[in-house]
Amino acid sequence: MYIRQRTELLLALYFCFILERVWSKEPENEMAESAIDSNEDLSEETEDLEPLEPDDGGTFQQVTNLLNIIDSESKMDAAGAGPDMRKTLASVIITEKATTKPCMVMNALIRCLQVPEISTQRKVNIYNILQEIIQQEGELEEQCVHRLVTIASKEMREILEVEGYIKAEVASDTLVALSRNHFSVVMYEMQHRLKPLELTEEFVIITLAKLANGNVFEFMPYMGITLATIFTMLRLVNEAKMRQVICGAMETFCETVQFYLRHLEDSMYPVMTEEQFAIKLFPMYRYFVTVWLRSHNPEVKLGVIKSLRPMLNLLLPNDDLREEVYDYLPLLLAEYQGSLEALFITQVLRQILEVSVITSTPVPQMHLHTIFTELHIQVCTKAPVQQQYSSQNMREIEHCFIALARSYPKELMKFFLSQMEMSKEAIRVGTLTLIRAVVGADDPRMNIKTICLAIRVVKNTISDTRSKVRMAILRIIGQLALSGFQDRIKGWGLKYVSIQLTLSTYKLTNRRESFHQRDLEEKMVHKVTMDTVKIITSAVSGMTNEFWVRLLCYIMETDNMEVLTPICISLTNLAERQFHVMDGEANATSKSRHVDLPAPQKLLARLLVLMSSPYEGEGRGIAMLNLLRTLSHSIAPSMADMWELEIPLLIKYLEEHTKFTWNQEIWEDKLIQFLRLSLKKTRGSNWSLRLGKELNNQIESFDSPSLEKSFLYRALGFTLATGLEADKVEVLLLELLYKTDYSKDFDREGVILCFGLCAQGQVKTVLSVLQDFEERIHESEESWQIGAWRKDHPWRRETVKSALMVMYSCVALHCHWQMLLTHVDTPITAKIIHHYTSSSQDICLKMAFMKSVVQISNAIENLKGPGDFQFAQKTTLTAIIVAIIKAEPIDQLVSPMRTMAMDALLHLSKVKPFYSTEENSELMDISIHSVISLQPPGKDNESIKTLYTNALCVLEQLMEGLLQRQMDPKGLQEMVHLLEKWILSEKEWEREKAMNLHLCLMQSYIQSIGVCIPLKLGQFGTLIGLIAPCTCDSNKRTRLASADVLSSLLDLHASQTCSSWDVCKELELARCKENLQSLEVEKIFSASSRIAKVICMQFNCDEVVSLIQKLCENIGAMDLQHDKASVTWIDTFLQIRVKELEDKVAEILGAILVHLPVVEHQEVRRNLIEGILLLAHYHQETVLTSLLRQPLPMQSHLVEVWLAVAENVPFARLMLHGLMGRLQSRFTPRATATSKADIWRLAAVDPLMTLCTIHLLIEKMDKDDKLPDLLPDLLYTLLMQLGSSQGPEAVSPVLKTWRLIHTGTLPEEVNLQRITIKSMQLLFKRLDSERLVHMLEEQGVWALLESGATFLQGAGLLARLCIRNAEGYRQRLAELVLRGMASEVLSCRVSSTAICVEFMRDPLLYQERLLKPAMRLLEKGVDQRDEVLQVLSLRALGNMALGAPKKVRQYRKLLLEKCLYSLRDARSTSVPSEGMEALAKILAELREGDVGSFFDAISEQCRSFFDNESELLRLKAFLLFSKLAKVVRVSKKHFFKGEVKRAWVPLMLHCQDPCPEAAQACVETMYQCVHFWGCKGLVDSSGQRDTRGADEMATFQTTLCSVLTQKKPAVLYSFLLETMTYIKSNLSRIRIASCNLAGVIMKQMSEHYLKKLDFVALRNSLQELQLDADPGVQRAALETLKILDTCSQHRLLASPKGIS
Repeated sequence: MYIRQRTELLLALYFCFILERVWSKEPENEMAESAIDSNEDLSEETEDLEPLEPDDGGTFQQVTNLLNIIDSESKMDAAGAGPDMRKTLASVIITEKATTKPCMVMNALIRCLQVPEISTQRKVNIYNILQEIIQQEGELEEQCVHRLVTIASKEMREILEVEGYIKAEVASDTLVALSRNHFSVVMYEMQHRLKPLELTEEFVIITLAKLANGNVFEFMPYMGITLATIFTMLRLVNEAKMRQVICGAMETFCETVQFYLRHLEDSMYPVMTEEQFAIKLFPMYRYFVTVWLRSHNPEVKLGVIKSLRPMLNLLLPNDDLREEVYDYLPLLLAEYQGSLEALFITQVLRQILEVSVITSTPVPQMHLHTIFTELHIQVCTKAPVQQQYSSQNMREIEHCFIALARSYPKELMKFFLSQMEMSKEAIRVGTLTLIRAVVGADDPRMNIKTICLAIRVVKNTISDTRSKVRMAILRIIGQLALSGFQDRIKGWGLKYVSIQLTLSTYKLTNRRESFHQRDLEEKMVHKVTMDTVKIITSAVSGMTNEFWVRLLCYIMETDNMEVLTPICISLTNLAERQFHVMDGEANATSKSRHVDLPAPQKLLARLLVLMSSPYEGEGRGIAMLNLLRTLSHSIAPSMADMWELEIPLLIKYLEEHTKFTWNQEIWEDKLIQFLRLSLKKTRGSNWSLRLGKELNNQIESFDSPSLEKSFLYRALGFTLATGLEADKVEVLLLELLYKTDYSKDFDREGVILCFGLCAQGQVKTVLSVLQDFEERIHESEESWQIGAWRKDHPWRRETVKSALMVMYSCVALHCHWQMLLTHVDTPITAKIIHHYTSSSQDICLKMAFMKSVVQISNAIENLKGPGDFQFAQKTTLTAIIVAIIKAEPIDQLVSPMRTMAMDALLHLSKVKPFYSTEENSELMDISIHSVISLQPPGKDNESIKTLYTNALCVLEQLMEGLLQRQMDPKGLQEMVHLLEKWILSEKEWEREKAMNLHLCLMQSYIQSIGVCIPLKLGQFGTLIGLIAPCTCDSNKRTRLASADVLSSLLDLHASQTCSSWDVCKELELARCKENLQSLEVEKIFSASSRIAKVICMQFNCDEVVSLIQKLCENIGAMDLQHDKASVTWIDTFLQIRVKELEDKVAEILGAILVHLPVVEHQEVRRNLIEGILLLAHYHQETVLTSLLRQPLPMQSHLVEVWLAVAENVPFARLMLHGLMGRLQSRFTPRATATSKADIWRLAAVDPLMTLCTIHLLIEKMDKDDKLPDLLPDLLYTLLMQLGSSQGPEAVSPVLKTWRLIHTGTLPEEVNLQRITIKSMQLLFKRLDSERLVHMLEEQGVWALLESGATFLQGAGLLARLCIRNAEGYRQRLAELVLRGMASEVLSCRVSSTAICVEFMRDPLLYQERLLKPAMRLLEKGVDQRDEVLQVLSLRALGNMALGAPKKVRQYRKLLLEKCLYSLRDARSTSVPSEGMEALAKILAELREGDVGSFFDAISEQCRSFFDNESELLRLKAFLLFSKLAKVVRVSKKHFFKGEVKRAWVPLMLHCQDPCPEAAQACVETMYQCVHFWGCKGLVDSSGQRDTRGADEMATFQTTLCSVLTQKKPAVLYSFLLETMTYIKSNLSRIRIASCNLAGVIMKQMSEHYLKKLDFVALRNSLQELQLDADPGVQRAALETLKILDTCSQHRLLASPKGIS
């Protein structure tokens, strides 16, 4: 309904859309888009047509476009509508438009018809639309109608080809449609085309017929002329097609006339009478019969024959014409010899014959023999194959003969008699069939004479013994009885029926196997006989007693059970009729009704036993019950009233059921109840004992096995149980024991049941009989070939013992509970055990023993007495049963022994005392092993298959029963534990059986325990994990059973947890189960995955863990398909629940990693690894920590995990970030965990494992991925790790797990330094810079990095090369370096600062606005106590002058302050040295004014290092002093002159510094400062010297001293005193230089200052140097002494004393 409404709505919307587009202001443009595949321009098509109207508003164009849409091929339009909808809508639009503008639309369509070369389909579409408009509008404009009639008429008459026929047909239909409102116009056109003596076109005739059919009263005035004109052209018609058309038209014309005549009162003006029509019609009839019927064309013949019937309807009522029609009968009969269908000829003949009877004008007698013969042949001969209507033709022929029998009965019977004289069976059977039709005709005009003649004919063939003839005669007798001629069959007819009943029964009971066809025919005769008996007994009154007795004895004696039903019905009918004909008062009440019966007990016994199969023999049960009810007063008057009440209830039960729906056991119970109630009515008499004897006598009358005999034993037991005379009952029981053939299972079981039922009222009697029987045969126990009573059935020992055991147990099962308590242990159970243990214990005896145990257990279980009864023999019986089960072969199933044994255990388990828990488990294990290990039987071995099925079923029941004693989660787990090894078996059949057993037990557990005791934590997941892989088992049945187990577990879990389990999930599970039946592996795995998705949401996190652990445990236990299923479930659960498993990730990962190494198949390993990756995607830190805590070296499965990570480049990047984070966490402050992820992230891991993982990922990741976003971070992290690994604390820690697995040390190649460097090398190889890689190798960067002594140098060199050759990574690397400089870890700060030194040399920091934070960090670095960090920080600060010289002035205060601070560090030489070097670089970028007050301090501090013992300090000091000299301008010039003066002596002395670099720097500095002396000549002399040799230096010193002597002698004097202080220097070269300089000064010193010298002190000092270890010092001191002496002499000479 909803779909239809929706379709209508879419149709309406689309219609509106199209309508709006079509009738818009610019229809040509709009419709041009809608028209599909238009081949020509429409304007070209219509340019030659004259317009119908001056302005049609574009209607023609619009209609044309819509027609184009209708003609278009299948394409979808923009609105989504299909091609059929488009065409329909286009047609609807045109029709809808015609409602408002009919004339314009009609003219447009007519104009479209006139377009040249228009397609046939287009014309058909136009005519169809025109018909719709005509039907819709009714009256149309005259001009339009005339135009359309002309065009359609022309189209209709032009049939050139097949397509033309289609056009003509629609044109004809259009004219017919027009005729409803414009009949005269259309009729004028048709009459104009219909001309006498001129053959018209085919469709003119067709159209006229249609007009007549659609416009009856309007056409009547034209009917006469039409018929006359058509008659004139009959001679001109030679083509078969045209003849068929005329015949069809005549058929229509005749039917139209008949309609007109029937409704003549409705006509406005009568035209012709029926007689007039007939007169005009007869010539055509005559021509058709005489000429066209003789045509050789079968289609023409058929057309003529079909047209004759309506023509005859008009001709036959006319007396004159009827006689003429009779004259042409031979021509009609002659057609039987042709190929025409006989049915149509017979129908015409029947029409003629029946009218002849009605009008009492029989056909001429001269035609009778021909009619008889032709029709009789049709009946007696087999119809040709091409005759499709032979059965219908037969019925028509029968009606013909009935009509003939009314007109010519004597002649017809004479003809029949002549035919019966022939000996052919077919002729006789056919004739008898026609006689039966005549006799059975429901016509009061059929006189008794005709019936008598027919009976005479039948009696002439009564001696024919052929089956078909007998059946035909019996049917005629039955038909006579049905037709009311009962008195005509009472003699010969009843006798014939009795003979046939006896004869057919005899033949069927004594049939031969070789005559199957005869047997079938005889069965048919018997069936027809019984049908006839039924008809006769229900219709014929006053039946003779002989017939009654014969039928009654037939029931008692016949072996043909199939006939019992009709015989019983017949007897019931006869009895009822006899009761009705008896005298009134004696028969007024039903109680007084009585007929004579032979042996009532025998009849009741017979009918009771036969009623045990009530639906056999066409439902004999109801018939026999009705017979019993009717004869109740005759059988047993005391039971009559009860039978009146009970028998209808039994009949009702049978009527409410069928043979397919009834229940045998229920029905037998009803019959036994009926018997019990009946016997109660005879209590106190010997009636029941006599009935028992009759039942006993009938035992041998029935075959074994049969339902009747089975019920007979049961009825006998109940009957004997009610007997009052125990001694007579004993006699009957003993007789039954001795005459029973114990080798037949059926008879043995029947006797056992009989004894059991008898024990209900005769317990002591039955036990006494059994004991007496055992005593009587005791004397022959050695041989046990007892044949004293039955020589033909010798008994075997085990067979009799088996029967006795089951008899005892059956007595226990049926006896009263009080008697059971007394006798169950002794003698019943004791006798059973005795018989079993004292025999050979063959299989039959074992089976009997099991059956006895089951029956005794049932009897005890059903006790109504005290509930504390303890079965003393239970332990003994259990031990025997277990021994029997263990003795069964485990590899084959040859008997139902183990099945029966388990069934016995099941029943024993319900009897007190109950089994203990240990006994339960033991019994379960024994039983499971006994059944599940059996291989399924083959398809052809049905018996073994039955045994196999029964064994499985009983095992399920036993497991359920034993589980009931421990119905809790522990018991369930124990049960599953017993089944687990079978569920995981490699054998397909063992898995199937175990799974089915699991399902059965789960269902039992759910039904029994429900929600009372919840499962233990994790138990649900374990149970699901065990079953889940089996959903993909190779066995379909195992898959389906596993799905059912999962469904049961879900139901249990949902009920216990009150979780949601809606109908949608149930439906999804059902669909998945259907898909599991597929043979395609992909569909199976898909269904299993969908099941996992449905189940997944029912799990809590703990259950998920237990499930995955169980799935992992099962991997490898079975085949590959199960392993794939396991990993499929793992992946499905992880995909859905991974976000919720934060707390359980470690456990899940541990389970997977533990079992991953043993997984052999690559695909399974891959899926497990994908599960790990999925966990890592959502819980990266937890997974990362767990993986990194695995032992080194990496095992193959761990490597495989990381390789999988590497394949997924985006994920590998995430993992690399995480790994870097683990390494970087060592360089960052210890964070406080705020989440569980933080706990795992901050957990300790081995850095070596982390580095190995990084190396593996970098190595295996896609080579095309240059890692642009990761390379700086990785490079920085690895450098920091490498820097932290250089100290003594950086020895690679080995995981504890490693020590547990391996006792030795790690391989040599697995160490921090090498792994780190290898990783860095791999990183650089990913760059598209071979030059950089080459330079790294060429400059030995890796070797520098590997050594702790050169690591910082290598790091700096690496950074320098990266800055120059890896421009894209410099910024990020710089940011990381700054972050590392802020680390609390010293090694990180040192390494980062070492890299920063190189970054400070580059403009990058300044350009990226990183200079300021870098300066702050470097400032802190200078203040650190670590010497290396201070040195690197100072070096970096100095490099600022190289990288950002423009920023030196901005940070000059910080730079100068920190550098000056470093100069005052007295703890080491490296810090001041680096500070001075940095100052030298900085000062190069500053002006004098920028230095400010720092200048003085720097100068003083720098000068203090001139005489330092460290060569490096002296070198740096000289270089810095040189830079200071360059900086000095006006403001500091005076100050610096003083500094130069104070530094001059050290400068001149250190020009001979033992360190060549220091000496050279000193020389350069000294010359740099010469100009501060203000002596231009001195400056010129220093500037002209290109070399700095000793001689040149001596000359320079001499020149300088001479200048100073002249200009500043005091300064020179002070220089001498200062120089003499250096003679005690630790440096020998300085001591030599001081001696030499002292000599030069003294030589140039003026006399005035010579006088001030303390020559004694100078001499002593120089003399001390004579003892110096260095010979050079000695020589220099000696030369200076000489100069001193010379000066001393000059001083003496110059003094007054000296002169004097």
